[in-house]
Amino acid sequence: MIESKGWEWDKANHSPWLKPTDDVYYLANKWLELGYKKILDLGAGLGRHSIYFAQQGFEVSAIDISEYGVNYLKEWANNEKLDIDVRIGDMVALPYKDKSFDCIFAYHSISHADTEGIKQVISEIERVLKQGGEIYTSMCSKESWEFTKSGYPRIDENTIIKKEEGPENDVPHFYVNREDILSLYHNFAIDRIRHIDYCLLNGEKTDIKHYYINGCKK
Repeated sequence: MIESKGWEWDKANHSPWLKPTDDVYYLANKWLELGYKKILDLGAGLGRHSIYFAQQGFEVSAIDISEYGVNYLKEWANNEKLDIDVRIGDMVALPYKDKSFDCIFAYHSISHADTEGIKQVISEIERVLKQGGEIYTSMCSKESWEFTKSGYPRIDENTIIKKEEGPENDVPHFYVNREDILSLYHNFAIDRIRHIDYCLLNGEKTDIKHYYINGCKK
């Protein structure tokens, strides 16, 4: 299993990562209606989703391997007077008790692993999620240019290492197809899987594809 490596946030433009992604507004309403309260923001980054969930009244725990990201979120939460449990840690060994959370949100985070690592991450998600609790996560698609044509070095049949200037240099990226997802999440009742093609992003043509997965622990 390859060693985990976080984003180098000091090399990133922060502005795109400070506003919640669209799906969070839907999920917050859905999870409140279901009576969920305790959320883990897994791979929280700078904390945009942790802040939003806390503002909606959830009990939020946030974890990221980046010390920069953790410190940024702590300061942001303090300025907003929000009580968020923020920790630095590795997603392959989560520092939480079994069945601690009603739901786990992992946006563009758990794919930063190799094949062995992703299996360990999903095992940890299962461990800390309550029975019947929900997950929402994203994973990189094998149809993306980065996986099919970029020429980035591969460390196993599903994983590349990004080699480019910026915050993701040397960060592993694990890629899946639909069958991979169903196999990896066999202990979950999957409600929906969406496959989204970002053919234009921030005004620039791209060939980036992601899966978005929502389901509950059996």
